[in-house]
Amino acid sequence: MLKYLIIQLDDTSVSYCHYGNKSVERNLIPLELLQKAIQWAMKENLSVQFVYPNYKLPISYYDLIETIDHIDIAPVSAKQDADILIYDNWDDIGRETSKAEVAVLRTTKLLLFHKYNLLKNACEKFSKINLVIIDVESFTEEDFQTYDKILKDLSKIIEEVIISGKSIQFNLLTDRMFLKKMNNCNAGFESITLAPNGKFYICPAYYLDNDKNNVGDVESGLNIPNSQLYRLNNAPICRNCDAFQCHRCIWLNEKTTLEVNTPSREQCVLAHIERNASRELLLSIREKGEFLKEYDIPKINYLDPFDLIEKK
Repeated sequence: MLKYLIIQLDDTSVSYCHYGNKSVERNLIPLELLQKAIQWAMKENLSVQFVYPNYKLPISYYDLIETIDHIDIAPVSAKQDADILIYDNWDDIGRETSKAEVAVLRTTKLLLFHKYNLLKNACEKFSKINLVIIDVESFTEEDFQTYDKILKDLSKIIEEVIISGKSIQFNLLTDRMFLKKMNNCNAGFESITLAPNGKFYICPAYYLDNDKNNVGDVESGLNIPNSQLYRLNNAPICRNCDAFQCHRCIWLNEKTTLEVNTPSREQCVLAHIERNASRELLLSIREKGEFLKEYDIPKINYLDPFDLIEKK
């Protein structure tokens, strides 16, 4: 069931996920089209998320945006108040003065491996931090081991913050603690993106990859081919998995396996390393006192759920 409309305000709007955006030419959505998109969202009873570029919009745009309840997603370099701030530079995170409580940090694996300790400062600034690794498909067996070690180090930081009484959420380690079912991106099923050209896309990545990948437009509505494939119950590997925090990126699935409902081995292994680290962190916090008694993360002996399928 569709719940969210993501509006890409400009071709240069910030990336907040695994995909990159190399667009440099501004192409702001026409004001009339933006109004139609907002009206469509109201008619469909959808929550709206606006994705901003790195420049100030005309006042008329802000006035129109304020006519509907929404979430603002903006690059920190835009220096505007937003609900979610996007960082692409480790050295910037936590430095800017902002009302935002949520930060998204996009990073390569190598920068993560060398700069992860900087997250301690970010934990003092934000109540929720989402870290997105943009080169997941490049992970090797050695990288998996490094990632496991880093999550153990980060667990110590998160535990100190939680024990101190501060509420902190860090997607790689705390999301799984609070979940009892899959909580994925669900692009194409729960969310859809409107681009500046007035056409719908599964997510911003599909528009930026190829603007012919549209699945309808704001005038005639949605037309998603094989729409059932975007649902969790049609993802054979994922539907029985309990790495509930896994992003299960539809675009990354198709990029790496050519199937929107089949994740790469790298996605699966990383998600299970995170899941196991969450379990260890949960148990460690509980040694200091009561914490999330109603939640439990069972112990498992595999990292790639495909191994279980092969054994059957």
